[in-house]
Amino acid sequence: MDKINFKMEIRQLSKTFFGSKGYFTAIEGVSFDVRDGEFLVILGPGHCGKTVLLNIIAGLDTQTSGEVLYDGKAMAGVNGEISMVFQKLALMSFKTVMQNVELGLKFRGMSKKERRAISQKYIDLVGLTGFEKSYPYQLSGGMKQRVGIARAYANDPKVLIMDEPFGQLDAQTRYAMQEELLRTWEQDKRTVVFVTSNIEEAVFLGDRIVLLSECPARVKEVYPVDLPKPRDMTSAAFLGLRKEISNNTDLAI
Repeated sequence: MDKINFKMEIRQLSKTFFGSKGYFTAIEGVSFDVRDGEFLVILGPGHCGKTVLLNIIAGLDTQTSGEVLYDGKAMAGVNGEISMVFQKLALMSFKTVMQNVELGLKFRGMSKKERRAISQKYIDLVGLTGFEKSYPYQLSGGMKQRVGIARAYANDPKVLIMDEPFGQLDAQTRYAMQEELLRTWEQDKRTVVFVTSNIEEAVFLGDRIVLLSECPARVKEVYPVDLPKPRDMTSAAFLGLRKEISNNTDLAI
């Protein structure tokens, strides 16, 4: 049996907030691993604590208890090898596609020639060749998401965390973006942690699916997805797994 390389290990994470109404626990005792090079999907209902969990994993927030291991070592604070793609993209409206994608590289002091070459690679990879000089207002919702993905990839993360990036897209664009993301991942393999509340999306994308409960989020089940890619959403195996997960959650199908 091949040895499993763990990129991240999440161990008994809990997060409790204190507000005007007292204590509120968002996540409780959450444990799972993220394997090197896999496409891991975290699936859970809306407002169950998924974003809180992601922020802790990315080092943007601190847990009340538990730990996050990165390459076997305790992680504290922001890790430069992790990038996030949010549902609401923070594209700069006054900058072109190229300027948005190269922004992180520019902040790192990289020369214009080098950052342009890297940014062009990922603009091409996400299918935006020819739109380098376009501004966000000239792009569709799906194209804007591609800019966000290209920007994250350009920063050369070892782990890419995506927080429901397609949640605001129409169904047709969402399907297209799912296929585009898988194509990009297959060509430029890196570890992806993808969060969604959509069961079909989880089964279509994931190598494994971590199913969370309603708030406070706990791990209900981890599902391996042993289906070849690209996946047929109408196949008996796909629909069977979709139904199995649906029966174990209150998520709408």
